[in-house]
Amino acid sequence: MDLLDDPAVNQRLTGVPEWRREGDEIRRTITARDFPAAIRIVDEIAVEAEKLNHHPDIDIRWRTLHLALTTHDAGGLTDMDFTLAARIDEIAVPHT
Repeated sequence: MDLLDDPAVNQRLTGVPEWRREGDEIRRTITARDFPAAIRIVDEIAVEAEKLNHHPDIDIRWRTLHLALTTHDAGGLTDMDFTLAARIDEIAVPHT
């Protein structure tokens, strides 16, 4: 998987405006309606992550999820991170 250069990362971030870059990761915070909704989001992300064989770091704090994506094998950001970020955005909508 090819690493994205800075201009490509900046361009891809326009397609996932809830995400921000921090070094070699993109991050987003999602606030769910309640704790069960937060867990449903995580469950749905897990299914998608398995399909893509690409797994985010997820920190759950009551109804707040902190997510981080990077492609560890490639040593930075790739198209896969942005593909999963867009999918996570879709998953979150009905639960927030």
